[in-house]
Amino acid sequence: MRRVVIPELLDTDSGTPAEVASALSDLGHINQWFGGVATTESMIAQVARERDVWSLSLLEVAAGAGYVPQAASERLRRIGIRLDVTLLDRAHSHLQSGSGNVISAVAGDALALPFADGSFDLVSCCLFAHHLEPREVVQFVNEGLRVCRTAMIINDVVRDPIHLALVYLSLPLYRSHFTHHDAPASVRRAYTIAEMHQILERTTAARVEIGRRPLYRMGAIAWKA
Repeated sequence: MRRVVIPELLDTDSGTPAEVASALSDLGHINQWFGGVATTESMIAQVARERDVWSLSLLEVAAGAGYVPQAASERLRRIGIRLDVTLLDRAHSHLQSGSGNVISAVAGDALALPFADGSFDLVSCCLFAHHLEPREVVQFVNEGLRVCRTAMIINDVVRDPIHLALVYLSLPLYRSHFTHHDAPASVRRAYTIAEMHQILERTTAARVEIGRRPLYRMGAIAWKA
């Protein structure tokens, strides 16, 4: 199954505020039901255990309403890991601050993060990397590695024909017509694990770990030198 770049409606800023809110709500459900929160939670826990650090600051890029880092933070708190979250998204209208452990929310460019070197322990993204072309992934990850002190984590879907079929079967679960277009488009546009590994090898990461997670997710950790 070859990669096909199909523009996603949520990226176009053409919807009404109600349409955008409905799409973001569906996105939260997708991450809750189909491994998004669990993948981010497990990677953060891995970093905490490996570095023996139980309080971490995290920048979530392309965060939308911030559901994934906030839900992961609540789960991690139960095992003694404290997460202080900052959200970044390209659009102010997507951001939702002042709840959970979110300490701030900033609009900015993922390829030119508006933060000083080493501002956060971790930089994270969920369902964002597939929106970028390979050279942009390299640029984005290098920016994340600049801004973080420890590692950058990438949570994304895996391109696979079975995954695409399952996405079409799940569409009746969602209300937004944006989701009905964007969910299959995301799978067609996503990378395989082998492709993502090749891309991450071109970054400034000292070490890269990437693996398949349940429900056609990939989890990648790019460790800072």
